[in-house]
Amino acid sequence: MKDKVINKVNPAIEKLNMYVSDVYVSTEENIKNLNIELDSDEVIDVNRVTEASKIINPIIDELDLIDGEYILDIHSKEKGDECDE
Repeated sequence: MKDKVINKVNPAIEKLNMYVSDVYVSTEENIKNLNIELDSDEVIDVNRVTEASKIINPIIDELDLIDGEYILDIHSKEKGDECDE
């Protein structure tokens, strides 16, 4: 599944200077979540995630990867606190 998503999504969001760094399924309160984690050399703010989501949503619908209901969660990779000390 991860390779399918990466192969379809990365070319579509390349123009946004982002790429898929991870794809995984999780379950919270008996609800499946398809998680797509985005990364970039640039800061990924909410506006960039929204822009990417508009491109990614129809691709995921077309791929039809998960049976039944699920939540699609598209988010940026956490960078953590990086500081030079």
